[in-house]
Amino acid sequence: MLPIGVVRNYSLCGDPADRRRWHISILRERSGRGGSDWIHENIAAGSEILVRGPRNNFALTRAPAYRFIAGGIGITPILPMVRQVEARGDSEWKMLYGGRTRSSMAFLDDVSQFGSKVSLYPQDVAGHPPLAEFLADSPPGTAVFCCGPEGLLNAVETVCADLELELHIERFKAAAADTPNLPFVVQLGQGGKNLEVRADQTLLGALREAGAFVLSSCEIGTCGTCETGVLAGQPDHRDAILTEKERDENRCMYVCVSRASGQDLVLDL
Repeated sequence: MLPIGVVRNYSLCGDPADRRRWHISILRERSGRGGSDWIHENIAAGSEILVRGPRNNFALTRAPAYRFIAGGIGITPILPMVRQVEARGDSEWKMLYGGRTRSSMAFLDDVSQFGSKVSLYPQDVAGHPPLAEFLADSPPGTAVFCCGPEGLLNAVETVCADLELELHIERFKAAAADTPNLPFVVQLGQGGKNLEVRADQTLLGALREAGAFVLSSCEIGTCGTCETGVLAGQPDHRDAILTEKERDENRCMYVCVSRASGQDLVLDL
């Protein structure tokens, strides 16, 4: 939670067994929204900064076998999963790690310790990773975990559907909505106030205009910071976090991108 008034979320990429420290990796995005630039310019050894969390929307499940697929900076949430599965020693696993160039691929020294269990595919010399070949020998019950750019995720979804593999993914951005934005009314359950949300604004924006306090970070439906409880009604979920089962349970929504499917949406605010 940066003193310049913004919140940013990063994957914990250290050793899951080390409960005394959080290890994050922050790529400096000079054309971004300013968070990483500020961190690179102002944070040094000894700096104090306010943090909250951690939150886990991409949890490692138990399985007899695993296939891990990381693309670019998507290695950050995958690496601690690999460390934990290796430490447990009771599941067969392999990882495919791709990037634009070898020099752009983070944590190569860390993944190299796993030897032949890890296959590296820098695109400039190896081309696109052979996803179908990598997943073809997956034993029954294999869980596939993947994080990376949208093109990689879409390709992995297709292969896993063909092979009927259990897939878990974390996206950098939410999929484009297939329904138009319409105005709607939402009720704030704690105060009973009705709030009109215009077609050209987000629910998060309307809540802020009304003085409701909701933390946010990515504002594209991927980080989970703006999670808000749902008391009644049906949200139009547009995030990249909730599973279909979680959407059916209707317990929460992410107000930075999601909207209402009707006029009877009541939020726990």
